[in-house]
Amino acid sequence: MIPGMGGRGMNPAKVKQMMKQMGINIDQIEGVEQVIIRTADKDIVFNDADVSIMNAQGVDTYQVVGTPEEVPREVVIPEDDVRLVAEQTGVSEEAALESLKNANGDLAEAILALSS
Repeated sequence: MIPGMGGRGMNPAKVKQMMKQMGINIDQIEGVEQVIIRTADKDIVFNDADVSIMNAQGVDTYQVVGTPEEVPREVVIPEDDVRLVAEQTGVSEEAALESLKNANGDLAEAILALSS
C-alpha cells in the first residue's frame, strides 16, 4: 500500500511533499494568452491555454492544457518564384501562382506540371 492513498486518491499535500523529495518542481506560467504549435502543414492553436513547467533532474517539461484548434497553414509564395515559373512556362502569373500553390511552393514541380 502506498502511503496517503487510502482508497480515495492521493492527498495533494502528500503529493507535493513526495515531489519535493524527488526533486520535482512545478510552476504555472501566468498570463498566457495563446500557444501555437507549428507543423509543416498546420498550426495547432490554444487560445485558452494553461501552461505549467515541470523541472525534474534539471530538465524542463512544458505542459499545455486547453482546447486545441487546428488551422491549415497556407504556403507563402514569393513574387520572384511566381515570375520565374511564369517566364519558364509561358503562362500568366495567375496560372503560375496556382501551380505553385498546388505544388506547395516547389518550383520544379510547378514548372513540370505546367509544361506537361
